[in-house]
Amino acid sequence: MKNPFENRAPSLNGPATDILPVTPSDTTDLPQIAVALYVETGGVVAFITAAGETRSVTLPDFAFLPVGASRILATGTTATNIHALTVA
Repeated sequence: MKNPFENRAPSLNGPATDILPVTPSDTTDLPQIAVALYVETGGVVAFITAAGETRSVTLPDFAFLPVGASRILATGTTATNIHALTVA
């Protein structure tokens, strides 16, 4: 199978190159900074931004949040089935 990403430099302007399931944690960062989050079951998502700020937002089911995030916090997060979109 031909890989359309093979000779392409990763870019924030292009599609994510991977999507990772997230286990919220108050102590552990994501393996890579997410360029966006996808939430299957809505609720509050508490997170630390790529800029180091703690934020929380309420999202509906099947929502994308286009924000850089380094950690999804367990405390305060009620949304479930959260995924991190990454660019390697």
